[in-house]
Amino acid sequence: MSHYIALDWGSTNLRAWYYRDGDAVESRRSEAGVTRLNGRSHQQVFDEIAHGWPVNAVPVVMAGMVGSNAGWKAAPYLPCPLTLDSLATQLTTAGENRWIVPGLSVSRRDNHNVMRGEETQLLGAQTLAPAELIVMPDTHSKWVKCEARRVIDFRTVMTGELHHLLLNHALIGTGLPQQQPDAAAFQRGLETGINDPSLLARLFEVRAQHLLGALAPGSVSDFLSGLLIGHEVASQAAQSALSGPVTLIASEALAQRYQAAFALLNIPLQWLAGDSAFQQGIRRIVDDLAL
Repeated sequence: MSHYIALDWGSTNLRAWYYRDGDAVESRRSEAGVTRLNGRSHQQVFDEIAHGWPVNAVPVVMAGMVGSNAGWKAAPYLPCPLTLDSLATQLTTAGENRWIVPGLSVSRRDNHNVMRGEETQLLGAQTLAPAELIVMPDTHSKWVKCEARRVIDFRTVMTGELHHLLLNHALIGTGLPQQQPDAAAFQRGLETGINDPSLLARLFEVRAQHLLGALAPGSVSDFLSGLLIGHEVASQAAQSALSGPVTLIASEALAQRYQAAFALLNIPLQWLAGDSAFQQGIRRIVDDLAL
């Protein structure tokens, strides 16, 4: 199927693409995530972002928090282990020619986890950059273990959210000036996070360092970012038996930070842009719909 519309509809943002003859001919962005509708219905927001597109004539496939309880229509979580090719057979209908991709879940005594939106990127990564371990850093980073075309297990690490909370709502960020980029501070934090597993003790030292003049007050954000990313990568990589390169699905800016962490651990890495992974995943789902 070569004509379709794809939506990546998250909590805070919405991205849409219109495909004709298999190529994305137009893309649009909006801040109308499912938690930012501002009194509008999901249908109204959809009509706005897809205005002028042939929404009644082509398939519309949506993924992300649009399938949550706060979304347009709740789509189930499919339990792992799971073959990602099965996503296309378990879509939730949200109207004529409109479908929502289900999320994934793990529910064991030692691990309870869920994801929405990332499953579509994983499906795309199977084609573009397959790997036994796929890392998807964001507000909540996903570490996904795969075998062949199956998702076996995954963990979630709240690195991005923890950075925001500590900097804006904790003692660490109290009284700080506007933060400035500082590559050296990030690298120093990264090395500390990788080499010292005692993260809770190190967190207070972030504040102590700038109070005692060992860290510029404007560099706290980058040092803290390095510390948290270093700890995440070191702790999660230690739990993974790696036999090949890791696939990193991220924006370019975030990928650079994680690439630095993996380099310190001498772990080979291949980078895949998040939009590329998502669009390839949607393409595979749409192709399966046509069968």
